Amino acid sequence: MGIQCGIVGLPNVGKSTIFNAITNAGAQAANYPFCTVDPNVGTVTVPDPRVDKLAEVVKPRSIQRAVMQFVDIAGLVRGAATGEGLGNQFLSHIRETDAILHVVRCFEDGDITHVEGSVDPLRDIGIIDTELALKDLDSVQKRLSKDERAAKGQDKKAKMAVEVWNKLIQTLDQGKAARTADLNDDEAAIARELQLLTAKPVLYCCNVLESEIHTGNAFVEAVRAHAASEGAGVVVISGKIEAELSQLEPDEKQVFLEELGLKESGLDSVIRAAYALLGLSTYFTAGVQEVRAWTFKTGSKAPVCAGVIHSDFERGFIRAETIAWKDFETLGTQQACKEKGLQRSEGKEYVVMDGDILHFLFNV
Repeated sequence: MGIQCGIVGLPNVGKSTIFNAITNAGAQAANYPFCTVDPNVGTVTVPDPRVDKLAEVVKPRSIQRAVMQFVDIAGLVRGAATGEGLGNQFLSHIRETDAILHVVRCFEDGDITHVEGSVDPLRDIGIIDTELALKDLDSVQKRLSKDERAAKGQDKKAKMAVEVWNKLIQTLDQGKAARTADLNDDEAAIARELQLLTAKPVLYCCNVLESEIHTGNAFVEAVRAHAASEGAGVVVISGKIEAELSQLEPDEKQVFLEELGLKESGLDSVIRAAYALLGLSTYFTAGVQEVRAWTFKTGSKAPVCAGVIHSDFERGFIRAETIAWKDFETLGTQQACKEKGLQRSEGKEYVVMDGDILHFLFNV
């Protein structure tokens, strides 16, 4: 399915408006809390002009782009962990996501109510963080009770798990995210079993007025400073602009963006920031049957990247015939790269680079 982002935020911050706009999924959006009752799921293709360039040259029978999935749940409110509002009912739907897209209201508008009575993004972030941490704390405490019983029976893994859960409880009790807990690699592997919400990387999405898309405002700067302190990402987006873009044809979108002085849409900004936050890159496979973009963890070696296609490719990996994107872009075709000796044969230790065009050879 590709990358998955769970969208969270208070009611009326523009969560569903932005979700609608970037996915065209048609989730309901209205000016009152708890408009989103069921979780909405939308999948978008990842825009990448390199795919278009490859397809133009290769002329494949099909094109498969990388995709990103967004899961939008009801707005969370203060006290959600104890049953207030509806959002807490749907937190389980974002447990399996790769990252959290936290939509923060960074605009004043007297016509749009704020559930807390005023616009204060740092306060809002604190509310959401607390509710997610309380949900995680409940999950960890339940698991601790189970593993404590198993540990009494001399289960070694359970004993280690008990230590991990106690560390996480201490961290969460202090109001800190699970991702800040001091865990070694083995402990982190155990912690991942619970797919804790506060263990996921966060991308803050500052929703601003159309007139502030270039300049930002004091609210945005406050969010940037907060994000920097915790290693999170930030994108600035105007829900109104994205809503208008979603109604246009591709060629009209480009004209509209140029008129606004924007280089890319909010969706493109979110995708680019998510890739950077998660440390992801793209390689390509290209043949007459299909041109396809594959997402991989930056720094991965060739066998691991082969495994992205199928586990058999990783297990039986022999070598990867590789063309660097810059060489393909310069010479224009894979054949020209081969003739110039720029197609390389790489082995198991090769670290795949973003944009590589790969053909894997493997034993079945």
